Amino acid sequence: MTEPSVRVIGHQWARDAHAIKDFLGRNQVPFRWLDLDRGRRAGALLEEMGLTGAALPVVLLADHTALEDPPIEVLAEHLGMHMHADRTYYDVAIVGAGPAGLAAAVYGATEGLSTVLIEKEAPGGQAGTSSRIENYLGFPTGVSGAELASRALTQATRFGAEVLTPVAATKLTIENGYKTLELSDGNSLTCRGLIIATGVAYRHLPAEGLDRLTGAGVYYGAATTEALAAEGQHVYVVGSANSAGQGAKYFSKFADRVTVIIRGPDLAAHMSQYLIDQLDETPNIEVLPHTHVTKAIGEDHLQEIELENLETGEQTTVPASFLFIFIGAEPSHEWLGETVACDEHGYILTGPDLIEDDQLPADWPLKRHPLHLETSSPGIFATGDVRHGSIRRVAGAVGEGSTAIQLVHRYLAEVH
Repeated sequence: MTEPSVRVIGHQWARDAHAIKDFLGRNQVPFRWLDLDRGRRAGALLEEMGLTGAALPVVLLADHTALEDPPIEVLAEHLGMHMHADRTYYDVAIVGAGPAGLAAAVYGATEGLSTVLIEKEAPGGQAGTSSRIENYLGFPTGVSGAELASRALTQATRFGAEVLTPVAATKLTIENGYKTLELSDGNSLTCRGLIIATGVAYRHLPAEGLDRLTGAGVYYGAATTEALAAEGQHVYVVGSANSAGQGAKYFSKFADRVTVIIRGPDLAAHMSQYLIDQLDETPNIEVLPHTHVTKAIGEDHLQEIELENLETGEQTTVPASFLFIFIGAEPSHEWLGETVACDEHGYILTGPDLIEDDQLPADWPLKRHPLHLETSSPGIFATGDVRHGSIRRVAGAVGEGSTAIQLVHRYLAEVH
């Protein structure tokens, strides 16, 4: 096997090290992790390269460049990622490269629209962190979220879509139907059609000590780059939906034991039956019902968690080095400001959901009704988990992404 050309040297429990490993892993950049706390190779390599005392983590690139504790943007630049738009105007801009955004990019590019896809972290979104998606059409034995995202990204770029990552949209302004996006690289671009596919972000668990130890034993989402470090350990997973079940199943391949902590009596309310069956059949996975985490304990990394039984009120403290949290999510679109109407939870309203008592929104400027997936601002469409009423399935997001392109075509025909 070829040695990865990127090496990362640091301490297992350092937040910056986790952020870099997670970024590389989610962006499909092969790398080798060298832990200074395990063996002598990492320290010897730093000494050999004259980097003793360097700010950790150190990233060693193929051209022998050494980056000391690099910001993600700096690392991305050195890796040659495409971070700056080639043009100033596009027919359609898509913000968010989860399944909905990737589908929109593929269909936008294949149908002749100048298309740009903007992703602030890594293609795939939350689905991209899934260790295995088993209910997606055409993959009877399942497919990892990373593989699905990688295939879709290859399709999109092959057909001519431009992909910017890691780049975030920071502000939106609209003038005469043209939408201008300000980007985190300091530049801006303009488009006629805009598709919002930013998905949702994992909701943080409100327990004492968790924020302080996030990235140092406490992780939101699958964080699959930490799986090898959990070998032989007791891993705790918080959550009762499919993402938690997929995470538990994946970690069970490495950990000695996996305990799934849920607030309810069982998994039936939120998890697909096929996953429940798989967890039941996996001997080193157990489910702890009627329980929640009240405290995380540790100095520089997680060492213990405090659990409370919701029925009896009994509290117990157990040793724990790895806690993975999947407790639902909330929409992610702060950069939009008040440009589009949302429901009381922040999910974007589209199409028929904008109409109340057979009345269009007071500020709707057109005679026609909003198109399906169109927001309260003409020419701006919302797809996937960020949209009110989304079914929260990969197949549904892909369908909405492709449908949005058809609606963009209709909108462009109106304004041209």
